[in-house]
Amino acid sequence: MEAGRQRQGRLWSNLKEVCDLLHIPAANSIANEELLFQHVQFKTGQRIHTIGQPFDTLYIVNSGFLKTVLIDEYGNEQVLSFPMKGDMLGVDGIHTRHYSSEAVALSDCDLILLPFKKLTALGRIHLELENMMYGVMSRELVREQAMIGMLGALSAEARVARFLVALAERFAQMGYSSKLFNLRMTRHEIGSYLGLTLETVSRTLSAFNEIGLISVDQRTIGIKDPEALKTLRRLPPSRTRGKPATGKSKGGDTVPSGQLLAAL
Repeated sequence: MEAGRQRQGRLWSNLKEVCDLLHIPAANSIANEELLFQHVQFKTGQRIHTIGQPFDTLYIVNSGFLKTVLIDEYGNEQVLSFPMKGDMLGVDGIHTRHYSSEAVALSDCDLILLPFKKLTALGRIHLELENMMYGVMSRELVREQAMIGMLGALSAEARVARFLVALAERFAQMGYSSKLFNLRMTRHEIGSYLGLTLETVSRTLSAFNEIGLISVDQRTIGIKDPEALKTLRRLPPSRTRGKPATGKSKGGDTVPSGQLLAAL
């Protein structure tokens, strides 16, 4: 574990460690060593909270990968997000005091528990902590709004491309490779998140591999041309695809050439 200490057989983190994980300044007015938050481990496939469960806790991801989903009356899932290190879960339970989504571990996870009553009591005394926590919640909302905007504005290929770029950037922020990583989610889950079918996601990944933007080996993704993925709007027709050569522009920048340029 990257943060925490053993106490009574359990792992705990102080406030500074929690704030570092959330990428916010620690509240100097609070005695960090006296205020501890418990860690809980979940195995792959375990549910952290379910829809309708009484809300009492926010969760911060210390390690591992998860998904949050809505489930309709027929059991169909709509993936809302893929939380990972530094993300906060459970915010949707604040309004009605019941969780409105379900969180499921996609890998073995270590989560830090943030009891909501404890947080609100601290916030009444330490206003700077309350404001920073509001900032974290707002950050999650902004991320969701960006996704909604992307779904409405981009083609299927561009959605998959932006998803891979965003995932690579998150891995880089966590100190991992942004060029080679494993997908913890299935192609079906990616499709649910992006508003696409499983077949469309699989076909698009294969096309990206074919024209040299990425490499694909089952769940292992290698990012070969992140700039082209960022700017891609549509793929060229399959009959015209080939491995894209790269050339130098007059300004010296590397640019994709051939059929890919026509699609950007």
